[in-house]
Amino acid sequence: MTKLKIAYSPCPNDTFVFDAWAHGRVPGAPRLDVTFADIDVTNGWAESGTDEHDVLKVSYAVLPWILDEYALLPCGGALGRGCGPLVLTRDAATGADLAGKTVAVPSERSTAYLLFRLWAAETVPGGVGNVVVMPFHEIMPAVRDGKVDAGLVIHEARFTYQNYGLHCLADMGEHWETTTGLPIPLGAIVARRSLGAETLRRLAESARASVRMAWDDPLASRPYVLEHAQEMDPKVADQHIGLYVNEFTADLGEHGYAAVRGLLTRAAAEGLVPPLGPDALAFP
Repeated sequence: MTKLKIAYSPCPNDTFVFDAWAHGRVPGAPRLDVTFADIDVTNGWAESGTDEHDVLKVSYAVLPWILDEYALLPCGGALGRGCGPLVLTRDAATGADLAGKTVAVPSERSTAYLLFRLWAAETVPGGVGNVVVMPFHEIMPAVRDGKVDAGLVIHEARFTYQNYGLHCLADMGEHWETTTGLPIPLGAIVARRSLGAETLRRLAESARASVRMAWDDPLASRPYVLEHAQEMDPKVADQHIGLYVNEFTADLGEHGYAAVRGLLTRAAAEGLVPPLGPDALAFP
């Protein structure tokens, strides 16, 4: 079978999840041709409708624009508790201090930004000023150096922002969990519907098997994880994996799907995303 083209981030959670599959250790799984790309790039590829990849890691926030072409896989992605994006500032501040200010975000279609917009609507009087998109690893230095007033950060920044002398103004995940009681939906795995139901089910089975193999033998994935972790401290990489790879990665389940529907329904009610059809999240 021709290799399927897949794109995901070089972050430890993705390399941990896909290591066994990408290296041909999942019995019966389709072979993969892997591209590494930042989430803002993969979101754009999915929206373009002309991308050549069969499978993409994208933000849950982008789903309302792409579900005609792509199906949401029920596994392989990132949801959880206590793992939400943070709003960071150089000096201690409150939500009101962000009014009219410049905020760096990792993607305008990211789940992080959607959560931020829902939070800001309740917390920042009059709203923020400018929003600038930056690769997530550039955001903390930009806040530290005063290039932007605040930054919305994701991934391992939860564990490292103090190293930049920054302050956590607010935790978007904490706000989401407090107001909804649901886990935080962050990154999704989607595949082209044109692959057909049988192949889509096979992809889901392969992703789930790859996750379980990573859990069964965590050391097997370590070289792949550290190779792409951008000189990350191995301890931070382990924290990253422990936070973002959990039971929802193996299977969204009832609570995972409820979180996704809850986020997108709430965002649609605020006019931030198009409304979902009743069967938009259904998997073949």
